[in-house]
Amino acid sequence: MIKAVAINGSPRMERGNTALVLDPFIQGMMDGGSEVDQFYASRLKVKPCSCGRMQCWNDSSGECCIQDDMQTLCPKLKAADILILAAPVYVPLPGEMQNVINRLVPLIDPVLEKRQGRTRARFRNDVNIHKIVLVVVSGWWEIENCETVVRIAKEFAEDASVEFGGAVLRPHSSYLKKGGKITPDGEDVLAAVKMAGKELILSGSMRQDTLERISRPLVPEE
Repeated sequence: MIKAVAINGSPRMERGNTALVLDPFIQGMMDGGSEVDQFYASRLKVKPCSCGRMQCWNDSSGECCIQDDMQTLCPKLKAADILILAAPVYVPLPGEMQNVINRLVPLIDPVLEKRQGRTRARFRNDVNIHKIVLVVVSGWWEIENCETVVRIAKEFAEDASVEFGGAVLRPHSSYLKKGGKITPDGEDVLAAVKMAGKELILSGSMRQDTLERISRPLVPEE
Protein backbone atom coordinates (compact mmCIF):
# COMPACT_ATOMS: atom_id res chain seq x y z
CA MET A 1 0.00 0.00 0.00
CA ILE A 2 1.22 3.47 -0.89
CA LYS A 3 1.58 5.66 2.18
CA ALA A 4 1.34 9.45 2.07
CA VAL A 5 1.64 12.36 4.46
CA ALA A 6 -0.25 15.57 3.72
CA ILE A 7 0.67 18.81 5.50
CA ASN A 8 -1.99 21.52 5.36
CA GLY A 9 -0.24 24.85 5.87
CA SER A 10 -3.34 27.04 6.06
CA PRO A 11 -3.73 28.96 9.35
CA ARG A 12 -7.50 28.43 8.92
CA MET A 13 -6.93 24.66 9.00
CA GLU A 14 -10.24 22.78 8.46
CA ARG A 15 -12.14 26.01 7.73
CA GLY A 16 -9.96 27.26 4.87
CA ASN A 17 -10.13 26.94 1.11
CA THR A 18 -6.94 24.86 1.27
CA ALA A 19 -8.87 22.17 3.18
CA LEU A 20 -11.78 22.52 0.75
CA VAL A 21 -9.45 21.45 -2.08
CA LEU A 22 -7.08 19.16 -0.18
CA ASP A 23 -9.76 16.99 1.43
CA PRO A 24 -11.22 15.59 -1.84
CA PHE A 25 -7.68 15.13 -3.14
CA ILE A 26 -6.88 12.96 -0.11
CA GLN A 27 -10.19 11.12 -0.54
CA GLY A 28 -9.30 10.37 -4.15
CA MET A 29 -5.93 9.01 -3.05
CA MET A 30 -7.63 6.81 -0.47
CA ASP A 31 -10.13 5.60 -3.08
CA GLY A 32 -7.11 4.59 -5.14
CA GLY A 33 -5.85 2.47 -2.26
CA SER A 34 -3.47 4.85 -0.49
CA GLU A 35 -3.11 5.38 3.24
CA VAL A 36 -2.91 9.11 4.04
CA ASP A 37 -2.02 10.88 7.29
CA GLN A 38 -2.90 14.57 7.43
CA PHE A 39 -1.27 17.18 9.67
CA TYR A 40 -2.01 20.89 10.13
CA ALA A 41 1.08 23.06 10.34
CA SER A 42 -0.74 25.54 12.61
CA ARG A 43 -1.72 22.78 15.03
CA LEU A 44 1.76 21.32 15.23
CA LYS A 45 4.09 22.96 17.73
CA VAL A 46 7.08 23.44 15.45
CA LYS A 47 9.70 26.03 16.36
CA PRO A 48 11.75 27.87 13.73
CA CYS A 49 15.11 26.36 12.85
CA SER A 50 17.57 28.11 15.17
CA CYS A 51 20.74 26.05 14.84
CA GLY A 52 22.91 28.08 12.46
CA ARG A 53 25.78 25.60 12.68
CA MET A 54 23.71 22.80 11.08
CA GLN A 55 23.99 20.37 14.01
CA CYS A 56 21.57 17.95 12.32
CA TRP A 57 24.14 17.55 9.53
CA ASN A 58 27.44 17.95 11.32
CA ASP A 59 27.07 16.48 14.81
CA SER A 60 24.18 14.09 15.27
CA SER A 61 23.53 12.24 12.02
CA GLY A 62 20.07 13.50 11.25
CA GLU A 63 18.85 14.32 14.74
CA CYS A 64 17.44 17.79 15.30
CA CYS A 65 18.52 19.51 18.53
CA ILE A 66 15.07 21.13 18.92
CA GLN A 67 12.52 19.07 20.82
CA ASP A 68 8.98 19.69 19.60
CA ASP A 69 6.30 18.09 17.40
CA MET A 70 8.78 17.37 14.61
CA GLN A 71 9.75 14.33 16.68
CA THR A 72 6.22 13.04 16.01
CA LEU A 73 6.06 14.13 12.36
CA CYS A 74 9.47 12.91 11.14
CA PRO A 75 8.86 9.15 11.67
CA LYS A 76 5.61 9.50 9.68
CA LEU A 77 7.50 11.28 6.91
CA LYS A 78 10.25 8.66 6.81
CA ALA A 79 7.65 5.91 6.33
CA ALA A 80 5.72 7.79 3.62
CA ASP A 81 6.07 7.23 -0.12
CA ILE A 82 4.49 10.57 -1.07
CA LEU A 83 4.68 13.96 0.64
CA ILE A 84 1.81 16.37 -0.12
CA LEU A 85 2.41 20.02 0.66
CA ALA A 86 -0.78 22.11 0.69
CA ALA A 87 -1.00 25.84 1.33
CA PRO A 88 -2.59 29.12 0.37
CA VAL A 89 -0.42 31.73 -1.32
CA TYR A 90 0.93 34.03 1.42
CA VAL A 91 3.81 35.57 -0.59
CA PRO A 92 4.99 32.93 -0.56
CA LEU A 93 3.97 30.67 2.38
CA PRO A 94 2.29 30.93 5.79
CA GLY A 95 4.92 31.12 8.54
CA GLU A 96 4.03 27.82 10.23
CA MET A 97 4.32 25.97 6.91
CA GLN A 98 7.71 27.53 6.24
CA ASN A 99 8.88 26.42 9.68
CA VAL A 100 7.90 22.82 8.92
CA ILE A 101 9.69 22.87 5.55
CA ASN A 102 12.83 24.39 7.09
CA ARG A 103 12.84 21.71 9.77
CA LEU A 104 12.94 18.93 7.16
CA VAL A 105 16.68 19.45 6.74
CA PRO A 106 17.56 16.54 9.11
CA LEU A 107 15.92 14.19 6.58
CA ILE A 108 18.48 15.25 3.97
CA ASP A 109 21.83 13.47 3.68
CA PRO A 110 24.64 16.09 3.91
CA VAL A 111 26.47 14.69 0.89
CA LEU A 112 26.31 17.30 -1.84
CA GLU A 113 26.83 16.87 -5.56
CA LYS A 114 26.56 18.94 -8.71
CA ARG A 115 23.78 18.04 -11.13
CA GLN A 116 23.11 20.10 -14.24
CA GLY A 117 25.08 23.00 -12.81
CA ARG A 118 23.28 23.04 -9.43
CA THR A 119 24.35 21.84 -5.99
CA ARG A 120 21.93 19.14 -4.84
CA ALA A 121 21.56 16.58 -2.05
CA ARG A 122 19.16 13.70 -1.42
CA PHE A 123 16.98 12.22 1.29
CA ARG A 124 18.73 9.87 3.73
CA ASN A 125 18.50 6.14 3.12
CA ASP A 126 15.88 5.67 5.85
CA VAL A 127 13.48 8.17 4.20
CA ASN A 128 11.06 6.46 1.81
CA ILE A 129 9.64 9.59 0.16
CA HIS A 130 10.05 9.36 -3.60
CA LYS A 131 7.51 11.94 -4.74
CA ILE A 132 6.41 15.41 -3.63
CA VAL A 133 3.02 16.77 -4.72
CA LEU A 134 1.66 20.29 -4.23
CA VAL A 135 -1.84 21.62 -3.59
CA VAL A 136 -2.18 25.43 -3.75
CA VAL A 137 -5.12 27.79 -3.46
CA SER A 138 -4.95 31.48 -4.26
CA GLY A 139 -7.34 34.37 -3.74
CA TRP A 140 -6.20 36.27 -6.83
CA TRP A 141 -7.75 35.60 -10.22
CA GLU A 142 -4.73 34.53 -12.24
CA ILE A 143 -3.13 31.10 -11.88
CA GLU A 144 0.30 32.70 -12.18
CA ASN A 145 -0.12 33.91 -8.59
CA CYS A 146 0.69 30.32 -7.54
CA GLU A 147 4.04 30.20 -9.34
CA THR A 148 6.28 31.19 -6.41
CA VAL A 149 4.91 28.38 -4.24
CA VAL A 150 5.29 25.93 -7.14
CA ARG A 151 8.95 26.94 -7.52
CA ILE A 152 9.56 26.31 -3.82
CA ALA A 153 8.09 22.80 -4.01
CA LYS A 154 9.96 21.97 -7.22
CA GLU A 155 13.26 23.18 -5.77
CA PHE A 156 12.74 21.15 -2.60
CA ALA A 157 12.03 18.03 -4.66
CA GLU A 158 15.18 18.65 -6.72
CA ASP A 159 17.27 19.25 -3.60
CA ALA A 160 16.00 15.98 -2.09
CA SER A 161 16.49 14.12 -5.40
CA VAL A 162 12.89 12.95 -5.66
CA GLU A 163 10.19 13.38 -8.29
CA PHE A 164 7.99 16.45 -8.30
CA GLY A 165 4.66 14.77 -8.94
CA GLY A 166 2.77 17.87 -10.06
CA ALA A 167 0.65 20.68 -8.65
CA VAL A 168 -3.07 21.00 -8.07
CA LEU A 169 -3.70 24.75 -8.44
CA ARG A 170 -6.94 26.59 -7.69
CA PRO A 171 -6.87 30.36 -8.31
CA HIS A 172 -9.69 32.67 -7.12
CA SER A 173 -10.66 29.86 -4.79
CA SER A 174 -13.33 31.89 -2.98
CA TYR A 175 -15.54 31.44 -6.07
CA LEU A 176 -15.89 27.74 -5.30
CA LYS A 177 -18.62 28.88 -2.92
CA LYS A 178 -21.45 31.37 -2.96
CA GLY A 179 -23.44 32.23 0.12
CA GLY A 180 -21.54 29.61 2.07
CA LYS A 181 -22.54 26.81 -0.31
CA ILE A 182 -20.44 25.13 -2.98
CA THR A 183 -21.53 26.24 -6.45
CA PRO A 184 -22.19 23.82 -9.35
CA ASP A 185 -18.86 24.92 -10.86
CA GLY A 186 -17.26 24.33 -7.47
CA GLU A 187 -18.69 20.83 -7.33
CA ASP A 188 -17.19 20.10 -10.75
CA VAL A 189 -13.78 21.43 -9.69
CA LEU A 190 -13.77 19.39 -6.47
CA ALA A 191 -14.82 16.27 -8.38
CA ALA A 192 -11.80 16.82 -10.64
CA VAL A 193 -9.59 17.27 -7.56
CA LYS A 194 -10.78 13.91 -6.23
CA MET A 195 -10.09 12.35 -9.62
CA ALA A 196 -6.55 13.79 -9.62
CA GLY A 197 -5.84 12.18 -6.26
CA LYS A 198 -7.05 8.81 -7.50
CA GLU A 199 -5.03 9.15 -10.73
CA LEU A 200 -1.90 9.87 -8.71
CA ILE A 201 -2.19 6.55 -6.89
CA LEU A 202 -3.49 4.33 -9.69
CA SER A 203 -1.24 5.56 -12.51
CA GLY A 204 1.53 7.44 -10.67
CA SER A 205 0.67 10.81 -12.21
CA MET A 206 -2.18 13.28 -12.66
CA ARG A 207 -3.62 13.85 -16.13
CA GLN A 208 -3.03 17.31 -17.57
CA ASP A 209 -6.67 17.69 -18.60
CA THR A 210 -7.73 16.89 -15.03
CA LEU A 211 -5.39 19.58 -13.66
CA GLU A 212 -6.70 22.08 -16.21
CA ARG A 213 -10.28 21.30 -15.18
CA ILE A 214 -9.32 22.06 -11.57
CA SER A 215 -7.68 25.38 -12.45
CA ARG A 216 -10.15 26.65 -15.04
CA PRO A 217 -11.56 30.20 -14.64
CA LEU A 218 -14.84 30.34 -12.73
CA VAL A 219 -15.54 34.02 -13.42
CA PRO A 220 -14.27 36.51 -16.04
CA GLU A 221 -11.12 38.36 -15.00
CA GLU A 222 -12.97 41.67 -15.10
